[in-house]
Amino acid sequence: MEFVMGLVALFFLTCVVLGVIATVRTVRAVKRGVERTGAQVRRTVEETTLKARGSQPGPVGEVARVRMELRESIDGTRRALETGAEADPSLSEAIGLLDRLHDHARQLDGELRLLMEREPDRARIAERLPDARERMRAIKESADSLRFAAQDRARRFDTDELDALRGQIELETGALRHWQPPETPEAPAAPEPGPALDESASGEEAKRPLPGMDKRRPRGAS
Repeated sequence: MEFVMGLVALFFLTCVVLGVIATVRTVRAVKRGVERTGAQVRRTVEETTLKARGSQPGPVGEVARVRMELRESIDGTRRALETGAEADPSLSEAIGLLDRLHDHARQLDGELRLLMEREPDRARIAERLPDARERMRAIKESADSLRFAAQDRARRFDTDELDALRGQIELETGALRHWQPPETPEAPAAPEPGPALDESASGEEAKRPLPGMDKRRPRGAS
């Protein structure tokens, strides 16, 4: 009885532990989903704000335009590399380089955001703009270089495959055009008939005695 009760308690404890694990995983998944959704919402709001401020003249508008150009370059390169990596695993190293470049882009974007939101002195913002533009240009050129290289590699890869396929198709079409029906075996020729025998000659031959036979009559014959 005690053994059965121990098994029941162990089963109940196992169910409780599994339930707790499932609950924790569900909570974490929901939390990640909420954080991802929140990040997307914040990014959408930031981009809308940047577009609105980027249309304004002055140093603040210029800072907004620099941030937008920086984000577009990084985001476009990431989309190109991640899409290409699905068919070309060698692009994974390029994605790692882009991640490091993205860290510098985040640093610059954070500095520019502080200038936009917390710096009341427009002269100070204008003073920081040349350095910000130069850093943005360096990051953008590197990101664009990665993106262009991935595009060229994808185009070259497709061109090589297309050339190989065209070669195979040309060989196949050439074989199809030179097709001939299989040769049928010839029937064996009938034997030619020999010369006809002369009836008179054949009769005489039949009357001739065979070699070795005695032509004399036997004794006692009348």
